Amino acid sequence: MIDFQATKDFLICIDSDGCAFDAMEIKHKECFIPNLIYIWGFQPISKYARETWEFVNLYSRWRGVNRFHALVKAFDLLGKRKAVIERNFKVPDLKPVEDWLETEKAPGNPTLKIEIKKKNSYILELTLKWSHAVNSSIRKMVRGVPPFPFVRESLQKISQYADVVVVSSTPIEALEREWNEHDCLKYTKFVFGQEHGTKAQCIDIAVSKGGYDKDRVLKIGDAMGDFEAARKNNVHFYPIISGSEERSWERFYLEAFNRFITGKYTEDYENSLIEEFNRNLPEEPNWKF
Repeated sequence: MIDFQATKDFLICIDSDGCAFDAMEIKHKECFIPNLIYIWGFQPISKYARETWEFVNLYSRWRGVNRFHALVKAFDLLGKRKAVIERNFKVPDLKPVEDWLETEKAPGNPTLKIEIKKKNSYILELTLKWSHAVNSSIRKMVRGVPPFPFVRESLQKISQYADVVVVSSTPIEALEREWNEHDCLKYTKFVFGQEHGTKAQCIDIAVSKGGYDKDRVLKIGDAMGDFEAARKNNVHFYPIISGSEERSWERFYLEAFNRFITGKYTEDYENSLIEEFNRNLPEEPNWKF
C-alpha cells in the first residue's frame, strides 16, 4: 500500500465470495461445515451444526462475517437449540476465542498463532486447527468457480472510470488465486483480505491513501458487514442480493454504475436498494419459530 495512488476520480470496493464470485455455497457447505463437524466433534448433532452454520454464514445478517466471529456466533446459537440441549450435548465454550476477538483488529491465522503463544489454550489451538483445515479444503475443492454473470462486464466498464480494490474477509492467498484464475485480478489496484483488518479499516486505508472524495466511493457487497463498513466510512453502498445475484449485477451494469458516475446515485435510490437487502437477511433463525 506504500505506493497506492489514485489513477481515477472514483473508487469501487468489491467484496469477493458471494458477491463477485459464486463461491459461498461450496466453501461453507463443502469446506467449513465438514471440518466443523469433524474437528469439533459435532457428529452427534451434525444436522443441527450444519443448519446453524448455514444460517449464520449464508442466510442471515451475519452472512460474510469473519470466520472466527462466525464460529463464536454459530456456537452460541447451537448451544441454545432445544434439540441440542435435549441430546445432552455440550457445545464447547469459546471464551478464549471471544477474548481474543475483543482486542484483535485483524483476526486471522497469523494473529491467532501469536495469541496461542501467549495463552497456550487448547480451545485456541483447536480453532487454529479447524481454520487451517478449512483453508486446505478450499485449496483442494474450490476451483473453476467463475464470477457471477455481469461481473466481468462490470469490471471492464468500471475500470474505464474508477479504481477497483477487493475488500473481503477471505484470506489474501485465496482471493488472489481465485481472482487471478478467472483473469479478473488485472482490473484491481489492490486486494484487501482477512489479514489487513476489518472491511471498514480497509476502505479507510484505500480512501486515505488515494485521497478520494468520499462521495465518489462505492462499496459493493452481499453482506451486512459490507453495508456497515460503507456506513462507517460515509461512502455509498450497492447491495448484491443473496439468491438474486445475477439480477443485482445486471442492474449494476445497466443502471446503477451509470447513476453513480453521473451524480445520480441519490439517497432515495440507494435506500430503496438497501430496504430490499435488509429484508433478505433475517436476524432470527426459523427454528426459533
